[in-house]
Order: sequence, then C-alpha cells, then structure tokens
Amino acid sequence: METATDADLVFYPAFCFKASPTHFTWVKMAIADVHRLKRPKGFEGQKVFFYKNHPISYIAVAGVIVARTDVPRRTILTIDDSSGATLDIVVLQADPKEKDSRQSAQTLNFAISGIASGSNPENISEEKPDILAMNQTVHVSATDRSIIDISQLQPGAIVKVKGTLSIFRSDFQLNLERFSMVPDTNAEMKFIDEKLQFLVGVLSDPWVLLDEEVEQLRREAERGHVEIAEERRRAERRLKRRAEQEEKDQRHIQRRYEKEEKKRASAAGVCKENGARVMADIKRRRGASGSGSSS
Repeated sequence: METATDADLVFYPAFCFKASPTHFTWVKMAIADVHRLKRPKGFEGQKVFFYKNHPISYIAVAGVIVARTDVPRRTILTIDDSSGATLDIVVLQADPKEKDSRQSAQTLNFAISGIASGSNPENISEEKPDILAMNQTVHVSATDRSIIDISQLQPGAIVKVKGTLSIFRSDFQLNLERFSMVPDTNAEMKFIDEKLQFLVGVLSDPWVLLDEEVEQLRREAERGHVEIAEERRRAERRLKRRAEQEEKDQRHIQRRYEKEEKKRASAAGVCKENGARVMADIKRRRGASGSGSSS
C-alpha cells in the first residue's frame, strides 16, 4: 500500500478494488471533480484514477455541448456542466474496413430484431441502418466498437455521456461508450441530485478498509490466482491427453488401413489367379472345339 503524504490517504492494492463502492460502476461526477482526479505513484499505466483514494475507471457526466470538432479518426465534443470546467468527449470513427463489415452486420441485426424506432435510450448498437450510408462517417464506442449515431450531438444539445478516462496533453478526456439525451430540466436536475448525493455520501470521505478485510481480499486474490493457474494446468493436461489420444487414434487407423490393404492385396491376388484359370480354361475349350471341327 502507498500513502499520499499530502492527505495521508491509503491507496489499497488493485485486488481490493472490488470492495470499493466506485469499482466497476458509472460514477456520476461534476466535470470540475473529474479534473481533480489523480493517479498516484504505483498505478501508472493502469486505467484507473482516484478521487481521494476511491478508484474510478468509469464515469458519467451531463451537460450542454458547446463545441463539436471533426478530426481524422475521431470527433471531439466539448461539454460544459456549469461546474466551472469543460470536458472533451472523444468519439471514435470506424475504420473503413470495420465500417463495411459492420454496415452489413448492423443492417441484418436490425432486420432480425425488429427494434422499434427510439426504443434504445442509450443509443448504442441499435441505430437505424440508414446512418450507415457509405458517404457518412460512422462512429463507434471506445471498447467494443459498437456503432453509435451521434447525429443528435450538436452544439446546444444537453446530453448525458458515459465512458472511460484518459489523458491527452495533460488534460482529461472521456472516451465515449454510450450516451442519452437529457429531455428536459427535470431529467437534468435528477442527474445533478444523484451526482451530489454520491459526492456527499461516498466520494467526500476516504475509502477505508480494515486490515482483516485487506487480508481477506488478498487471500481471495491469491486463491483466484491459484485457481487460474490450476485451470491452466488442467487445460494443458486436457490438450496433452487430446493430442495423445489423437496420436493413438491415428496409429490405430494406420494399422487398420495397413491390414485392409493386405486384405485387398490378397483378394486382388486371388482374383488374378482365378481370372488366369478362367482364361486358361476358355482357351482350352476353344482349342478343343477347334480340333473337333477340323476332324
């Protein structure tokens, strides 16, 4: 564990994260608070940031789109939630080859599922096929590359976005996974209320685990590693047994083939001998018949 000297916070190892209330959940945050996230020493290279010592990988923010910029391979949306900061939302554009393959798959999926227009509030993976026209840019989510239609995401629109965080030139940006439009003030205020409740009830206080809890989580992690290693060994043994069985079956098939070949060769020899006897007998009969006619 590492303790932050500025606030005496304890940053628990990654195997403890599953016990955190912020783990593997969409954490509703103000954009200003997003920019307060830190990544302490020892967690470099991991897709996790910390508010105090709460590990956060997935966030949700809501606000008005104040800018939209298309650049090669991506579209950048800038969102302002009136918290005193803005956040860039990165929407990936589909690779041309990926676009062609997903165009066919998405159209087929829509034809089979028969999803009604507007039935998907999150606007992911179920957009109408007409957005896939060849002369239009196709956007995809950051993780699973599901097609998303961001035609509604224009300056002035109020939207709730969800995604993962990354840092570009020292600034946070959100990699878009899904979104939904905020239809009215009531929906906007509901999100703000939920965001504030989570800030006050969870994020404002450090995350604390007892030593016994840390040890229990450590044992579970070690047990999980042992189980994974054992499963790997079992898989290797299965593959080895399968290879040995296939080799054994191949030898058996080869022996049967050789045995059948011997039988076929023997039968062919018998047929050849019988044929020779028949031909000799026919010749004898023809010879005898010719002798009788001449006399």
